[in-house]
Amino acid sequence: MIHPHITDALKVPDLVRLTDGLVLIRFESMKIYSALAAVRHLLEQRTLRPGQTLIDSSSGIYAYALALACHRYGMRCHIVASTTVDTTTRAQLEILGATVEQVRPSANLKLDQELRVRRVKEILVGHPDWHWMRQYHDDVHYLGYREVADRITTALPGVALTIVGGVGSGASTGSLVERLRVTDPSVRLVGVQPFGSVTFGSQDHHAPEAIIAGIGSSIVFDNVRHHLYDTLHWLDFSHAMSGTIALLRDHAVFAGLSTGAGYLAATYEARRHPDRLHLVIGADTGHRYVERVFARHAEALDPTALKPVEVSAPEEMTMPWSRTEWRRTARPASGKERAA
Repeated sequence: MIHPHITDALKVPDLVRLTDGLVLIRFESMKIYSALAAVRHLLEQRTLRPGQTLIDSSSGIYAYALALACHRYGMRCHIVASTTVDTTTRAQLEILGATVEQVRPSANLKLDQELRVRRVKEILVGHPDWHWMRQYHDDVHYLGYREVADRITTALPGVALTIVGGVGSGASTGSLVERLRVTDPSVRLVGVQPFGSVTFGSQDHHAPEAIIAGIGSSIVFDNVRHHLYDTLHWLDFSHAMSGTIALLRDHAVFAGLSTGAGYLAATYEARRHPDRLHLVIGADTGHRYVERVFARHAEALDPTALKPVEVSAPEEMTMPWSRTEWRRTARPASGKERAA
């Protein structure tokens, strides 16, 4: 097959068997599905006009995905980037035609995200004709992952399935499971969060370097549908890093930090539930984590010696790794106002 645009080749994931009970769905850059479908749909609905400028904030992979979608559909792109966006990613964004501004370095997830959201709002005051993609809140970002869910159903028919992935904006795990449960309501969803994220109530736990994970939030994300999640894991940076290093060492998979965190959580879940197949979402490759994660591989912990503390509610959690049965309950009271 000859693809009409590079996005068609990049978006398609590979399924990799890790163990009998563990399969990785590996993306080059997962959010390409989300960005392509969202831009296409908004153009078809005439919410967007050809050539309009699209703006959003991102810690990395959504920025790349949106720049690619804009390149494909002839749109302009402006990114308010996290301090974690590396030189390689920024260079690609700029060459693709996106304009990029990066917020000042922050010591924690909360300040980084608040600075980005604040800056987007400031820009929109001066450019009211620009369209804010609102990846955290607009459910148009659920559309693209339905195709991924259908691929999973075709590739893994008739299995007792558990999806394991970083929560982040909520769109990827939420969309996959909603689609899969149409035909199989027993599909389970395990969400992975860093400490310090407001999404499932860990905002009072301030983990050093949690910002690197990119799978949590200091603001309420409307695209997170809490009632879809069966189980939650909270991990600190050292555990996420250890899972990431183990994935490369044991399976030769060079993936990002959220994938490593998911791999560690899924390995634990697979031991508890050997009757189920656990599908780990590998959202991106490891390239943007070389200095912060892979160059520090000597610091990685032995994953076989790690296990979470089992808690019955978020307020009982403790670092560096906690797990709870969420049981598809609603959003917790966080006391935080939505920031966008």
